[in-house]
Amino acid sequence: MNDALKQWNEAESEAALGAMLACCGARRWASAMIARRPIATAADLHDLADHIWASMRERDWMEAFACHPRIGERSSSHSNSQSTIWSNQEQASIQTAADATLAALAEGNARYEEEFGFTYIICATSKSSDEMLAILNRRLAYDRETELQEAAEQQRHIMHVRLGKWLEE
Repeated sequence: MNDALKQWNEAESEAALGAMLACCGARRWASAMIARRPIATAADLHDLADHIWASMRERDWMEAFACHPRIGERSSSHSNSQSTIWSNQEQASIQTAADATLAALAEGNARYEEEFGFTYIICATSKSSDEMLAILNRRLAYDRETELQEAAEQQRHIMHVRLGKWLEE
């Protein structure tokens, strides 16, 4: 068994909850994850994460989305410190983005939030700032329900990236 997983299985509930909230800010998801301990393997953890995520609904998604900074920003007031560190790593390409790209992202983020009512969510890992901007512009054409489903799927990808990082620590 992975050391991080072993320690998490044995941790007090609050510590275990904090670890899961860093991976996904939806409290109902995180609580359901810790309720299913012990989890034997990393594969079982990822499978369970998907199973539980599939039962989440809009209010859970919104709670998770609120924990992410806007693309191009450093932190969210709803995220914990580990989540902020990971967000900054995931958005690393922003550090070298052209000023015009940063301005377009800021404008696009504002339009997106006005249109859909939540933060633009994208699994930013390995994506350039220009690629994230192009995807943002494409997704602005979606209707709200389509975009809500897409954002939830992006959150699921982020959750798996972060579970992987957490298991490696």
